Amino acid sequence: MGMTIGEKILAAKCGKKFVEPGELIIADVDIVLANDITAPLAIKEFKNSGATRVFDRKKIVLVPDHFTPNKDIKSAEQAKILRDFANEQKLTHYYEQGQAGIEHVLLPEKGIVVSGDLVIGADSHTCTYGALGAFATGVGSTDVAFAMITGKAWFKVPTTIKFIYKGKLKKWVYSKDLILYTIGKIGVDGALYKIMEFAGPVISDLSVDARMTMSNMAIEAGGKAGIIEPDDITIEYMKKRAERKWKIFKSDKDAKYEKVIEFDCEKIEPQVACPHLPENTKSVSEVGKVLIDQAVIGSCTNGRIEDLKIAAKILKGKKVNSRVRCIIFPGTQNVYLQALKEGLVEIFIKAGCVVSPPTCGPCLGGHMGILAKGEVAISTTNRNFVGRMGHPESFVYLSSPAVAAASAIAGKIASPEDIL
Repeated sequence: MGMTIGEKILAAKCGKKFVEPGELIIADVDIVLANDITAPLAIKEFKNSGATRVFDRKKIVLVPDHFTPNKDIKSAEQAKILRDFANEQKLTHYYEQGQAGIEHVLLPEKGIVVSGDLVIGADSHTCTYGALGAFATGVGSTDVAFAMITGKAWFKVPTTIKFIYKGKLKKWVYSKDLILYTIGKIGVDGALYKIMEFAGPVISDLSVDARMTMSNMAIEAGGKAGIIEPDDITIEYMKKRAERKWKIFKSDKDAKYEKVIEFDCEKIEPQVACPHLPENTKSVSEVGKVLIDQAVIGSCTNGRIEDLKIAAKILKGKKVNSRVRCIIFPGTQNVYLQALKEGLVEIFIKAGCVVSPPTCGPCLGGHMGILAKGEVAISTTNRNFVGRMGHPESFVYLSSPAVAAASAIAGKIASPEDIL
């Protein structure tokens, strides 16, 4: 019997020819990741264990991105723990502000993660790297501590659900709409501890930037991983960046899936996830009149250059509604610089937007865009839970950069077709 791409990676990393769902394994990891919220806990457990050296200083990645640039004394002290540990361990991959940005935009950009990798990160959106054909998943800080010491992690091999996207995308429909639509259909626990394998002609036509948006939100359906089979587009992306050799894994034709779900993309319109769950999706035309106070464009979901270009296309020559704060968060310094060189930053500022340094910022209710009681935001981020972006009585709607930009202009949730 064949294996899926996820099963093949896990088998390779635990030294077996074959693994099957439900099997418990100990596997070698290629990359161990943590940030300024989760790394301090892992570092504390690392030291409590009596360990003195990480298993491989080239395979540990620390990125302070959640509360940076430091918003207060506590966040500064959290970041300092990372800096001191990185210096003490002589870590190759430590990225301070000025060099870095949002971890899940940064690692692929730097070529730190490649196809065939097994990646664990103390952040739930580590699943982003599945877009490159890696098995990447979020874990707890104690798992990260164990991996920093041993280079290993344990897994229960998940079952796989295959999602096939057919047809042609309508105008103003992007990968964010596809993944919101998918979560709307299966629910926030529809892929609980399962591998989501995204496939079909529509996925094959997506850029790597767009694929990362899909994989990033696998966790919003409960997914353990969100994997896309590597192809020529993946390889071209890695050729320019990869710091290590990659290995291509593909699902066997006789691979066993828990189920296969097909979508006709020609029926999918721009999507909006209404409060307070990513599964509460509607077509933008069905949302009704929802006035907004804030529009957020960026994050590890939609903070790449392609996302900013989409927003700029709509904002060019327009003005943000006088009642709305529109905040743009480039994913990394390189994304910021490219946006600057291509004139996107000028478009944003002339439209009345605020352009932030790369940071997770308001996505987790961190800083630089916190909502007050009763305020409403539309955001290209990944979660809209109660209190996610600030006050527990605020409201967050999720969308693509196109819908978020159009809404910023309209002062209410709107389709790009309403603006252009």
